Amino acid sequence: MKRKKQMKNEMELEVEELEGEELSEEDKAAALEMEKYFEKSLRKFKEGEIITGAVLGISKGLVTLDVGFKSEGVVNLDEFPESERRGLQVGDVVEVFLERSEDNDGIVVLSKEKANKIKVWDQLVKAYDDQQVITGVVVAKAKGGLTVDIGLKAFLPGSQIDLRPVRNLEKLIGEKFQMRIIKMNKKRGNIVLSRRVLLEEQRQQARVDTLQKMEEGNLVEGVVKNITEYGVFIDLGGIDGLLHITDMSWGRVNHPSEMFSIGDRVKVMVLKYDKEKERVSLGLKQCTPDPWTDVEKKYPVGARITGKVVSITDYGAFVELEKGIEGLVHISEMTWSRQPKHPNKIVSLGDSVDAVVLTLDKDKKRISLGMKQVEPNPWETIEQKYPIGSEVEGLVRNLTDFGAFVELEDGVDGLVHISDLSWSKKIKHPSEVLKKKEKLKAVVLSIDKENCRISLGIKQLQPDPWDDMVKNYPIGTEVAGTVIKVTGFGAFAEFGDGLEGLVHISQLSSKKVSHPEKVVKVGDSIKAKVIKVDSSSKKIGLSIKAYEEDLDVKEIEREQALLEEARDEDAN
Repeated sequence: MKRKKQMKNEMELEVEELEGEELSEEDKAAALEMEKYFEKSLRKFKEGEIITGAVLGISKGLVTLDVGFKSEGVVNLDEFPESERRGLQVGDVVEVFLERSEDNDGIVVLSKEKANKIKVWDQLVKAYDDQQVITGVVVAKAKGGLTVDIGLKAFLPGSQIDLRPVRNLEKLIGEKFQMRIIKMNKKRGNIVLSRRVLLEEQRQQARVDTLQKMEEGNLVEGVVKNITEYGVFIDLGGIDGLLHITDMSWGRVNHPSEMFSIGDRVKVMVLKYDKEKERVSLGLKQCTPDPWTDVEKKYPVGARITGKVVSITDYGAFVELEKGIEGLVHISEMTWSRQPKHPNKIVSLGDSVDAVVLTLDKDKKRISLGMKQVEPNPWETIEQKYPIGSEVEGLVRNLTDFGAFVELEDGVDGLVHISDLSWSKKIKHPSEVLKKKEKLKAVVLSIDKENCRISLGIKQLQPDPWDDMVKNYPIGTEVAGTVIKVTGFGAFAEFGDGLEGLVHISQLSSKKVSHPEKVVKVGDSIKAKVIKVDSSSKKIGLSIKAYEEDLDVKEIEREQALLEEARDEDAN
């Protein structure tokens, strides 16, 4: 090229020199031949083609090129790629695009950028036709995807970036990917790329390789791709397997997220492989020995253990002895004392507790534990500590409709039945005479060691007044009392030291009474005579009529006899 430029310059100088002189016919012919030769060389270059040129100079951001024309061409330095621009020197030969042979100023119009694009486009067309893999760098986020530099700007749709949707596209800017051109439009200058097609091919190949290794019992490695409540899905390489929550650990797992995160690489065992449906069941715990294998040696019946409370139910608490082995402490085995309403009254999650192995079923993987067995059973020596007839002291723990529970010591409660609260007073509810947390004394009436029950009595602290009732209240004795209840057949009155007596409707007045409530009411003070005492049934009969008529003993007995006959006749 330098030689061609030199020849051009020499020819122009010769023509200029000849123009100032009178030429001979021979010289004129030689000059004409030289001009025809030069014009012929120019006709070799056509507008719209890529041509070569030599760098004559670089100044003020412009590159001057000799492309073999009469005039020189100029190209903006910015049109050169950064890699070419740094090492560009005078004399270098470069390829440029010839837009026009000359503009209005007679300058050759050239473009380095267009030459590069044409050249790159041709290379990309070949890559597209041959389905070649190309490399590009993500330069920006675009609507619906990414803009990628592959020598030219190309579009990578969001659906073609990965096998799964990518949420944050901006984080991929600057990343370098291998891709394949899936669509080209030269007229519009559009190029569409796909990275997904390569990943799918790789996945398919990995799938083939994975399936060859897929046998039950084999250990395989994969990556956690999804986490659900019932397990995790693991990508084994072209095929997914399910690791169910029950196969994650020999111990308790509340949720798979406790053990795994998306992206974790794990080694698991193939438990089941369905070739037709291509379903794979995986196991992690199966990679380690089953802790129940030698459970009888580690936790024999009667052994004392220490464990952690990992679950609480209405009926008891599960205690972890080691990973994979749990035992149940039933609510009835938590304490020797009263059974709690709920196990959480005794233990909390995470508590460390001591217990004794009660039963063990290796086949069903069940262990029964007892916490109360760690302490001595107070009921073993209950008869020696609280012999029948002895006087004891305790705290009222609870009141029920049928009696009061009295705590004698931790784990030992006694029941005072409502009938054993008083010899004479009729009590509807224990709260009438007792209060919670009240300290009281009682007598041991009976012991049921097998069922852990003690019967207590408070009235037994005093002699039974009914033993001397006939002696203390003979027939005809006058008493003063208060009406405490009115019924259709008479009224009950309280007199003496809490004694109760019945004034029958026939004994309410000297006059005939049809409705007791019209004669007496609750709270009325009355005076009456004792007309009957029955120690066996603990009943006392009173008579206001006998008091008003001042009947003597014989008259009262005669009155009672007539009353008994009338009752017998009514019964018949």
